[in-house]
Amino acid sequence: MRFGPWYPLADAVDHAPTEPGILQLRLAAGLIDYPKGKSAMVHYAHVQDTRASALALAGTHPGTELVCRHLIEIDRATDLGTFYAKLRGEFVRRFGTPPAFPERTR
Repeated sequence: MRFGPWYPLADAVDHAPTEPGILQLRLAAGLIDYPKGKSAMVHYAHVQDTRASALALAGTHPGTELVCRHLIEIDRATDLGTFYAKLRGEFVRRFGTPPAFPERTR
């Protein structure tokens, strides 16, 4: 499993595939205070159409400087739902809460 490079969320139409996958979104700059530390991460998603989901998120957060990346190498034997749950669970264990968009990006 490997994620590709980060790209501006607004440019997802040029980068994200139209197939199932995992998305990660983070602030382009700065950090968010979480109960157990700071992170730029704001969202994880297990999606059926990576491009459509990224574009929908871009539409929900216009003008927000968010960057996105998606899985580019996926082991066929991997269940994406399970992998997503693991990523999100690791974040919760490390930072004390699921990733969340800060108030200014809602």
